[in-house]
Amino acid sequence: MAPGESGIEGERLFGRHVDVVHDPASFGCTACHGGQGRATDTADAHGAVPHWPEPMLPKNYLFAGCGICHTHLSVPSLARLQIGRAYFEQADCLACHKLDGRGGTLRPGGAGGQEGPDLSRVGAYGFNANWYEHHLEQKKKAASRPWTYAFGELSEPQRREIDEYLRSRVGAPGLVEAKALFHTLGCRGCHKVRGVGGDDGPDLTAVGNRDPGQLNFARVEGERTLANWLKQHFRAPASVVHGSAMPELGLTEQQIDQLTFYMLSLRRRNYPQALWPKDRIRAERFGTREFATDGATLYGTYCAACHGPKGEGMRYPGLPSFPSIGNPDFLRLASDDFLREQIKRGRPGRRMPAWAEQEGGLQADEIGRLVAYVRNLGAVAYEGDPKPRRWVKGNVADGKRLYIEACGICHGERGEGREGPALNNRVFLDLATDTYLFKTIQDGRTGTSMAAFGAGSSVRRAMTDAEISSLVAFIRTWEGKK
Repeated sequence: MAPGESGIEGERLFGRHVDVVHDPASFGCTACHGGQGRATDTADAHGAVPHWPEPMLPKNYLFAGCGICHTHLSVPSLARLQIGRAYFEQADCLACHKLDGRGGTLRPGGAGGQEGPDLSRVGAYGFNANWYEHHLEQKKKAASRPWTYAFGELSEPQRREIDEYLRSRVGAPGLVEAKALFHTLGCRGCHKVRGVGGDDGPDLTAVGNRDPGQLNFARVEGERTLANWLKQHFRAPASVVHGSAMPELGLTEQQIDQLTFYMLSLRRRNYPQALWPKDRIRAERFGTREFATDGATLYGTYCAACHGPKGEGMRYPGLPSFPSIGNPDFLRLASDDFLREQIKRGRPGRRMPAWAEQEGGLQADEIGRLVAYVRNLGAVAYEGDPKPRRWVKGNVADGKRLYIEACGICHGERGEGREGPALNNRVFLDLATDTYLFKTIQDGRTGTSMAAFGAGSSVRRAMTDAEISSLVAFIRTWEGKK
């Protein structure tokens, strides 16, 4: 397998290993590929036999083996990686550089053939922060055509996005994008990975190590492999795992393939810590985030699965609807303190955890960036509230009658939540001011099923201010306070 043995002829088994980051002659096979290293025939070695708990990784997911040792850090959102790739290709960087097997090709007359270094692992090795200025200098000096026509000026934002994209090139094609998709879809909102994330779903830290023999394939068609089980689970979770609370996300086949790739990379072996790479040490010993901590990436990582990619709210079959936190009518009434405390304290009894108290949750500075991002989703400033937090006075009995007539069908007879969110919730009632409740009832929420009861419609009359005050007074009785 070693590079020096490339001249030996024979069967493919004895050929030179493809060029990878590590020397395969030093690491062997099973360290990266999985399988049974002490086997004496192919089927046993690859693990394609009953009851073998660690089969070899499928060929199309071989780079998932990098996850056995490595933990890619500060991965940005998938959108940022896609933007960076687009700028990289639009700038014609592939004219001179190879990246994941593409580019650096010979052009007519022999011009432009791999003039620059291969960038496939530049994220692992690092690159000169002043590469752009260096390229400009080279262009001024050069007379060859690739420099004169393939390299053009780039704006500062374009260079930043290209830098972000290059940092993601660590020698495992597609793996960082797969991890970015996992974060973009909000999967950590329900699942922990290496201690970071929610508790609503199972811990995924070592899901790639799962023994296929311990999985239930009763409702899974095709191969009895972990990869096939994962794919069908992503398509329809409840049809594979009876009673699963994971919703059907409507994923494309490409997304399913990428998520399966990432799941298979979540694998660990108990190698001595002296052999751990730096990224794993930083993640597991120093708590360095595996995802970027800008507002957009944090929102995708923790919130998007429930509240929607743009804060539009989500509906999943068999589950209560999740509120639209990007709704301008909501953001107009919700102060930054309201948003911050809501994220910190969650909604007890609902799927919204207390992210500041949750082990593996959000840090204070991250919550601040997340609040700013949510505020920007609706592009609406908080309108302010000159009144005291509690100012409403109303008839509780009238409010109860009005609630049963107008509100219970969506919010539940006891405020437990149905189509609409739960109102009988101690954190919500503590954070919501009387003005927030009054104006929400009066003006409704545009684009949702929450009507503007202060305006009326063709099928119901408008509520008076006194009636809305009585409704608020009744809702306040659930606090158990005077």
